[in-house]
Amino acid sequence: MNDQSRLPRLYIFSGLPGTGKSTLAKRLAQETGALYMRIDTVEQALHEICNYSVKAEGYQLSYRLISDNLRLGVSAIADSCNTIKLTRDEWEQVATRENAVFFNIEIRCSDSAEHRRRAELRNSDAKKNHTLTWEQIQNRHYEPWHKDVTIIDTAGKSIEQSFSELTFKLSL
Repeated sequence: MNDQSRLPRLYIFSGLPGTGKSTLAKRLAQETGALYMRIDTVEQALHEICNYSVKAEGYQLSYRLISDNLRLGVSAIADSCNTIKLTRDEWEQVATRENAVFFNIEIRCSDSAEHRRRAELRNSDAKKNHTLTWEQIQNRHYEPWHKDVTIIDTAGKSIEQSFSELTFKLSL
């Protein structure tokens, strides 16, 4: 029987742009020393380097890179919108195949005015290929969860408060 505290961990982040997902995922990487993989970065690189219109390839490449690290015993953080059941299941399969413990984490911002402000501020700093309008964020297809998921609502909270809630819920 495996001692789960010794197994690598895969922290699977999900949520719409502007909720605080990447901020919390990066902070968790800093605190835990886990590999940080942002799917937007992988997709942007595929587009820029290969002049390629990316669909699922960013996820597929990221699954492989994270698998390599989990196999070495290195915990990892997958940072993506992860809006559909298919990718959620595939992340879990990566963890299971590599004998890692996984955590599904959904970051939300229930205050739409605050979410919009964050999204618009984020867009002013983003590369133009990743800039989404507020309407695009609102209309993004996002399937409901039908599994256990750790939910962090960042509305009205500082990064520190949200991160403390996350680490408490993950028992870190």
